[in-house]
Amino acid sequence: MVAAVMLEPFTLQGRFVRLEPLCDSHIAPLVIAAAEDRSNYQWTYTPDGTEQMTDYVTDALEKVSSGAHIAFATVRLDEVGGERVVGATRFCEMAYWQWPPGAVHQRHGIPDVVDIGFTWLAGSAQRSSVNTEAKLLMMGHAFEVWQVHRVALQTDVRNSRSRNAIERIGGQLDGIMRADRPGSDDTVRTSARFSIMAAEWPEVKVRLNGRLASGAGERG
Repeated sequence: MVAAVMLEPFTLQGRFVRLEPLCDSHIAPLVIAAAEDRSNYQWTYTPDGTEQMTDYVTDALEKVSSGAHIAFATVRLDEVGGERVVGATRFCEMAYWQWPPGAVHQRHGIPDVVDIGFTWLAGSAQRSSVNTEAKLLMMGHAFEVWQVHRVALQTDVRNSRSRNAIERIGGQLDGIMRADRPGSDDTVRTSARFSIMAAEWPEVKVRLNGRLASGAGERG
């Protein structure tokens, strides 16, 4: 696998959400967003307070500088032009494959496969069109601009709500990764890993657009 490269920052804009490059100026509004309602953060690490959020953003920006992640602040948009930072998300686990010499699939400067992760939202933005459209924008960029072969998502195996949401949009369970990483509750986490392949993206895109059109968001 070839070394990662630092990709230029970019913004993804939709009707309900804007994903803009994470920076230090987002710390204060992210603290407010994370404090709104912490009852659904048991399976996802979400910084609490200015000190934790500062460390979180600093670490994210270090990973961006190394080429390992692309980090966004999630900005909710309303119909009258208002906007508010409601969370964060990232492209991560970006893999740059080394194909055999002469392979037509060899690419340079863009990943072959990528994960979407480190996602958390304020309580008022959960189970809404914000997360649905954010996934639509990120997958659209990954599959249609980078033309990746796979987008993966993973969650704590105990997080049935997140697993059901991923399956509803067409994510296929690849497997259970035992003792995968630190859990948000100070346990050794086992992860459920899902993926969507390039050939499956058109159907997934229809599903996501359908949910936005119906106003379903992440409900049901």
